[in-house]
Parts: sequence; structure tokens; C-alpha cells
Amino acid sequence: MKYYLIAGERSGDLHGANLLKGIKENDPDAEFRGWGGDMMQAEGMELVTHYKDTAFMGFLEVALNLHKISGFLKKCKKDILESQPDVIILIDYPGFNLRIAAFAKKHGLKTFYYISPKVWAWNQKRAWKIKQNVDRMFVIFPFEIDFYKKYDYPVDYVGNPLMDAIKAFEPDPYFKIKNNLDQDKPVIALLPGSRKQEIIGMLDLMLTVQPHFPDYQFAIAGVKNLPSSLYEKYLSNGRATIVYEATYDLLSVSEAALVTSGTATLETALLNIPEVVCYKTSGFSYAIAKRLIRVPFISLVNLIMNKEVVRELIQDELNENQLVKEVALILPGGANRNVLLDNYARLQALVGGAGASERAGGLMVKYMQEV
Repeated sequence: MKYYLIAGERSGDLHGANLLKGIKENDPDAEFRGWGGDMMQAEGMELVTHYKDTAFMGFLEVALNLHKISGFLKKCKKDILESQPDVIILIDYPGFNLRIAAFAKKHGLKTFYYISPKVWAWNQKRAWKIKQNVDRMFVIFPFEIDFYKKYDYPVDYVGNPLMDAIKAFEPDPYFKIKNNLDQDKPVIALLPGSRKQEIIGMLDLMLTVQPHFPDYQFAIAGVKNLPSSLYEKYLSNGRATIVYEATYDLLSVSEAALVTSGTATLETALLNIPEVVCYKTSGFSYAIAKRLIRVPFISLVNLIMNKEVVRELIQDELNENQLVKEVALILPGGANRNVLLDNYARLQALVGGAGASERAGGLMVKYMQEV
């Protein structure tokens, strides 16, 4: 069968790649085409457009790039009609993918959605559109089952695919040596995100804590789909080291982490590294988000646990004084460290074990064979 997948950011590329493995186990003759990144391409998907060209973050940036986004939508629709897949698999990325779902419905194309848009967090009315346009939804959080029940829309809960990536991870024992990190000096990891505007907006703030912790070395989790020049100014005078495409290895040797809100907050917790969650956007985007968001937290860790487990520093709270205070609390000997690690153990039990990608892939093939 022919599968057309659409992922619009780095985490979607990771989960899409693992999903491809799950599909291939159940459909060895599967053909893949779509939008994503290097990881999906490495698993055999013919790549139409890379996510680095399509990832726009925040209401303001989306508004400023509407013409580009419209062009990408036209390109995607044209390619779908020309390739005529048996099924379109949408991976998160709701602003783009919900439009493609409506287009697919109009043209009589079968659509699966893997990793639900966070409609439970804001603009919950989008659940009606999902019910109308998506043939099957595969969710990764247990509470999403009950959410969609309110709309009389049965979904398949497959577990969290992050556990597949974490289970497959084996720490490199020579990681510090290979990346010029001091063998004897403890590490604080900085995870600023994978988009250009996140790097620019976050690293200056994160590194304000560096002079306050002279006994620690700071290392940035960098991504190669962005130009290295973005990171260079942060490496001067020994302020920080950069490590490319090895976030799990970096976390594995770290005592704590500063993490931009997103999937990485959950990855950091599941790898058992105490963290402070950081988020700051333009005043315009924040004002809109504050009006729309219907959940009390921004990090997946706190949303899953339904309480504040990790400290979230948002907008004006994200400043040098607050960062220094919160980092000190979670480093070894800090007052909050052991409580945080105890909560992580409960979180891991809630998220469950590995196998989500295999379950999702198997179900997708099964549903296609039933047609």
C-alpha cells in the first residue's frame, strides 16, 4: 500500500520514523512518500519537503508567513492528488494538517491522524472538525480517550512513542571525551529548541545563569538543520559547549537541564533529569495564547501529572533571578531535587512502556486491510 505522511517539526520526524518501522513490520511492501525530515527519509520515505522549511512558531510568525504557508499547502495538495496514496497519515502539526484533513475528505481520501493536536488545551471546537474529517485517530495520552468521548468520537490509544526512542537509546560511554567536555566537571544542559526563533529567544536568557554556577559546565543541545552561526556567539569565553544531534547523550551526563517548552520537557523527565521549563514568545503571541489556552500548564510533564511537578517560567517570570533560584533547587543537594525525582517515577508509570509505534503501525495496516 501507498502511505503519504506529513510531519512538520523535529519531534514529528522522530515519531514518524518510528511509525514507519511499525508499518513496515506489518506491510513489508509499503511505499512511503511525504513531508518530514532526515529520520523519516532514512526509514525509506521519499521526502517531498523538509520540515526545516515549514516550521513556523507563534501566532505572529504564522501571520507574517501566511503567503509561504499557503504556498506549501497548495504544493502538498497537488502532490497528494498526483501520487494518489491509499491513506494519508497526519502527525501532530495541526495548523497545517487539519487543513489537509479537510482537503482529503473533500476528495474522498482516507486519513489517519497520529498524535492528536492539543485540542484539549485550546480551541476545543476543533474536535468536531477532526471527527468530521479524520477516519481514525491514534492518541498517545490516556486522558485523550475521555476527551474525545465528549464528542462521541472513538479513538485508538497506543501509548507514548517517546518510550520507543528512549528504550532504543544506549548512552555513549565516551560522549564527554568526543565532545570536549571536562570529564570531572558536572554538566547543566541547555535545550533551547529546534527552531531559529527559539534559539535566538532562549539561549541569551538561559546563559544568564552560567556565572552563578562556576563549578558546572554548560552544554547546548544543537541541531544541524540550523546554521552553526546561530550558536557561535554563545560559545565565546567558555560560556558553553555545543553538542549536535545528541540530546539524549547530553542529558545522560547532565545533573540538570533548562528546557524550552515542548516535547523535550517530557523526554528530559523520562530520562530522569531534573529540569526547569522555559517559555517566552512575542507579547502579541503571548496575549493571544493566554486568551485561548484552557489548561493550567504548558509542559507535558505537568499536564500528564495534573499538577506542577516541574517549574514553569513563562514570559516575564523567565528572568535571571528566577532561573538561578530554580536551578539551585534542583541541583544535587537542592531542596526540590528528590521530590522531583520521586514524581518522575510516577510519571514514567503513567506514560507506560515502549511499543507505541509498533501498535500504531499494526493498527493502521489492519484498518487498511479491512477496507
